[in-house]
Amino acid sequence: MPHRMRLVPLTLLLLLLAEAPALAQFGPQGPPAVGVMTAEKKPVTESSGFTGRIEAVNRVEVRARVTGFLQERAFTEGQEVKAGDVLFRIEKPPFEAAVQQAQANVASAQAQLENARIALVRAKDLRQTGYGPQVTLDNAQAQERTANAQVLAAQAQLRSAEINLGYTDIISPIDGKIGRATFTPGNVVSPQLTDPLAVIVSQDPMRVVFTVSARAAVELRNRYEPRGGVSAVVVRVRTTDGRLYPEKGRVEFIDTQIDRTTDSLLIRALIPNPRRQEVAAGGAGDRELIDGQFVNVYVEGAEPVPAIVLPRAAVLQDQGGNYVMIVDAEKKAQRRPVRLGQEIGAQVVIEDGLQGGETVIAEGLQRVRPGQEVNPAPAGQAPGGGGAPGGAPGGAPGGAPGGAPAARRG
Repeated sequence: MPHRMRLVPLTLLLLLLAEAPALAQFGPQGPPAVGVMTAEKKPVTESSGFTGRIEAVNRVEVRARVTGFLQERAFTEGQEVKAGDVLFRIEKPPFEAAVQQAQANVASAQAQLENARIALVRAKDLRQTGYGPQVTLDNAQAQERTANAQVLAAQAQLRSAEINLGYTDIISPIDGKIGRATFTPGNVVSPQLTDPLAVIVSQDPMRVVFTVSARAAVELRNRYEPRGGVSAVVVRVRTTDGRLYPEKGRVEFIDTQIDRTTDSLLIRALIPNPRRQEVAAGGAGDRELIDGQFVNVYVEGAEPVPAIVLPRAAVLQDQGGNYVMIVDAEKKAQRRPVRLGQEIGAQVVIEDGLQGGETVIAEGLQRVRPGQEVNPAPAGQAPGGGGAPGGAPGGAPGGAPGGAPAARRG
């Protein structure tokens, strides 16, 4: 037994000596490897998104101007019409008879005028010879003026009857696409009807109407005013199926008042709406934009501007705001606050915080603390790089004080 007890310390010593090299390899490691990229300015088309609707420039409710029986509908519902095209016809005979009666009244009034003029001449002759009293002359003059007024009144009634006869042909006042007919032939129509006979909306160009918050309006003004104001922007739309409409629009109107209930400003743009080549003219869906259509609106700069663009994964966020980690001349990681602009796919524009030329850490952010020395390599080539950015377990990058939550991507 004593011999065995002496062997135990010796065995333990041998085991410790054998494990010494293995323990030595768990000593302090070198700087963490990170993937970096250079912050460079690239041409970027700035864009701000809003929601809006398509609106026709001209919209006309076709209504009857006279009362009568609807005799004919001279168009196909949904077709495009031209200004001056006949749309409906109202029964004409009653209005033609009214014109004839007015013509007869004009002829009668003219005959009475001629008779009054003859009587006036006679009264003047008698008065000059001394055989006619003054009162007779005065009465003749009054009758001549009355007859002349009656002729004017009869002519006015004739003109009114002719106008009403013309209203029996209801014509299109504008070029556009006409919708469904509310009334069919055989119905009595009149100006007092609540519903219009049909509605015509112009087709090309269309308006894009959208609202922006007061804050966004100020940001857009500050961004584009030095470049020329509304002439420096174009308007694009994306339809509900996700397709970007190829035509570009121009801002034509900015409201002069902010809506007090929504604190927003109305903006209106004109955008072309040509016929689609793959669809026959006048067919259903021959134009892309439709009055009342819901669209996503993008206000873009007319010309690209140089801006720093970084991968979205390279930007972190904590209670202090958005920031990136850069590598200084001593190969140490430093925190740099930034202000973000628009997102372009998986990238984001840096509006403020970087001047260009900085070395930005894009991979391995989870292993880095501000002030820590790092081993940089081009992004995609760093050993163990490509890890999901974010704070190390238990705290925000840089050890945010006060128990700050782990950093997340902004």
